[in-house]
Amino acid sequence: MDISPAQDCWYLTGATAVGKTGVALALAERLGAEVLSLDSMAVYRGMDIGTAKPGRDLQSRLPHHLINLVAPDEEFSVARYLDLAMQTIGEIRSRDRTPLFVGGTPLYLKCLLRGLFEGPPADWDLRSEIESELATVGSPALHERLALVDPLAANQIHPNDSRRIVRALEVYRVTGQPISHQQEEFEEGRPAEACRVFVLQRPREEQHGRIEARVEEMIAEGLVDEVRALTADGNELGRTASQAVGYQEVIEHLAGDSDLPTTIERIKTRTRRFAKRQGAWFRGLSECRFVDLEPEEAPETIAGRIVEAGE
Repeated sequence: MDISPAQDCWYLTGATAVGKTGVALALAERLGAEVLSLDSMAVYRGMDIGTAKPGRDLQSRLPHHLINLVAPDEEFSVARYLDLAMQTIGEIRSRDRTPLFVGGTPLYLKCLLRGLFEGPPADWDLRSEIESELATVGSPALHERLALVDPLAANQIHPNDSRRIVRALEVYRVTGQPISHQQEEFEEGRPAEACRVFVLQRPREEQHGRIEARVEEMIAEGLVDEVRALTADGNELGRTASQAVGYQEVIEHLAGDSDLPTTIERIKTRTRRFAKRQGAWFRGLSECRFVDLEPEEAPETIAGRIVEAGE
């Protein structure tokens, strides 16, 4: 069976704060690789601290691609990401280097491995109408409504995943067909041993501790000032950028809706929930191989284990 250029790449992924950066550097050195970001929020310029974007020192040591592509008030689609990713894969291979995707956006990973289910273009008026219903009745009630018209999609979407619930209802109302029926080809994956997709994972309590430390570090590094600068002079984040974990919470803090300690706790809670959803996505992809990490295991050792498994 023919495979796409993206399916033949190396992937290093995992939940937020699991420790991908250090392993990515060691793995890239072993593979002779250049990194392609697998992070839907790293595409936005100026959103650096909250997305844990690689710093200048790291970028000088290891080429990074697919970051800082658009302004935060611009929309950026999965289709556009895939087009740029395919182009970048070709450029990296033309230099006799290895493409290594690093990041934690499961939808981007799934699209690279299985192709893109685009569905109908966004109907913003209809979406706003459904979002108004969401604000009125709540996510669980809207999830029950989805179950009436598309039980398969409802079974695959968490009752609190309001974004996917809204999109599924939107597609149904636009096309008259359940989104699950249109996604069947998109759901067919390859076996893990045929792929080089490695998911880093840690015990739950250790992962939660790392998330709390990451959030505290982001605040100390100046996340509040970063968001203040991005929203100065009446500027607003776009629909997609505003969904980045931490940014909406800080925007609400700057508007006076919450004090800083409360904001920090909200970011930690939302990040833990986000990490849980990431894990569910990865477990649902047959292509993934899971790498259990030891508390003090060196990145070089982890990279060695991954290379050995993938060759």
